Amino acid sequence: MSGGAGRGFGRRLSGRASAGAESWADAGIVLPARRSAPALRQVGFRLLLALAVLVATTLIVWVDHEGYNDNAGGGVSLLDSAYYATVTLSTTGYGDITPYSDTARLTNIFVITPLRVLFLIILVGTTLEVLTERTRQQWRLNRWRSTVREHTVVIGYGTKGRSAIDTLLLQGVRKEEIVVVDPQRKAVDQAAEHGLVGVLGDATRTDTLLRAGLPTAARVVVAPERDDTAALITLTARQLTRTATVVAAVREDENAPLLRQSGADVVVTSSSAAGRLLGMSMLSPHTGAVMEDLLTYGDGLDVVERPVTRAEAGHSPRECEDLVVAVVRGRRVINYTEPEARTLQLTDRVIVIKSAGSA
Repeated sequence: MSGGAGRGFGRRLSGRASAGAESWADAGIVLPARRSAPALRQVGFRLLLALAVLVATTLIVWVDHEGYNDNAGGGVSLLDSAYYATVTLSTTGYGDITPYSDTARLTNIFVITPLRVLFLIILVGTTLEVLTERTRQQWRLNRWRSTVREHTVVIGYGTKGRSAIDTLLLQGVRKEEIVVVDPQRKAVDQAAEHGLVGVLGDATRTDTLLRAGLPTAARVVVAPERDDTAALITLTARQLTRTATVVAAVREDENAPLLRQSGADVVVTSSSAAGRLLGMSMLSPHTGAVMEDLLTYGDGLDVVERPVTRAEAGHSPRECEDLVVAVVRGRRVINYTEPEARTLQLTDRVIVIKSAGSA
C-alpha cells in the first residue's frame, strides 16, 4: 500500500477487534423521524379540541336541564350548564348541581363520562405522548427488523456515500430499502432526517453490521474515509453474506487488489478516477463534459444495464435501439466489439448509453 492509508495496516487489523468495545456498546438504530406539526400548533389544536368537548357537554346538559337539580334553588340555566360541565369534566365535582332524572343519569353514564375521559386525555396528551414514545419507537424498530430484506447497506455517509445514495434513489430504489452505517452520530442523524434508516457503530465489527441486517442485504456499498478501514469492513461484510454484491471505494490504486481479495465484487478508485477525468478534460474539455454527464445519473445521458428483449435476441448489438457498449453474459462482461458479442442471447444483459428519462 502507498500513503498513510497503507502504513501499519497489519497492526490496526490485529488491534481493531478489541479497541472501542465500550464506546460502541450503546450504539443503536435510528429510524427516520416522522414529520410532526410545530409544538405551538399541537398545543393550540389540543386546546381547541378541549374547548369543543366542553361546549358539547354544556349543550348536552342544557338540552336536558330539567333533569338536573341545583341545590342553590331555581332552574339550571345555560351558565349553570357550563359550570356543571366544567367541574364535571375536570373531575372537581362540587355536587351542587346533580342529575336526578333517569334520562340525565343515563346521559351522564353513556355520554358525559366518555367525554370526561376524552377531556382528560386531551389535557394530558403531551405527557402520554412522551410516555408512549419509547414503546412506539420499539414497535417501529421490531417491525423494521422483521421486514427488512433485499436492501442496500451503505457504509459511510460522507461525500461518496451520499452520492451513491442519490444515484440509487434516481434509479428507483426506495428510501425504505437503504440502511446507512456510520460511526458518527451527526451523520446518522442526518441520514434519518433524509428519511433513511441509520445505524450508529463501527462497521468493522460484526454486531454493527448485524444491526443493519447485512446478512439479508442484496447490495453493500463500502465508502469509509480510509482504505484500511474499507478492507476490514469488506472482510467483515463478506463473512456475513456470500450472495450480496459488494462495491467498495478506495483512494489509492495500490489498495484495490487488497479490496478484491477481501471479497469486493467491484472496486472504484476515487482519486485515480478523478485524476483521469481531469487529464481527459484538460486535453479535450468536451470529452470530459460527456464523461461527467455519463457519471451523473438522471441528467443528459445515462449508462444503464438492462435485459435483452425478445426482439433483440439473435441480432447484433449494433441493431439495438440503444447504444450498446458491453454485453453481460453470465458473470462475464464482453466488449461489444468482441466476436462473442456479435449475437445477443435472450439470457444476456446489455450495458447501454441512453437519454436520461427515456423508457
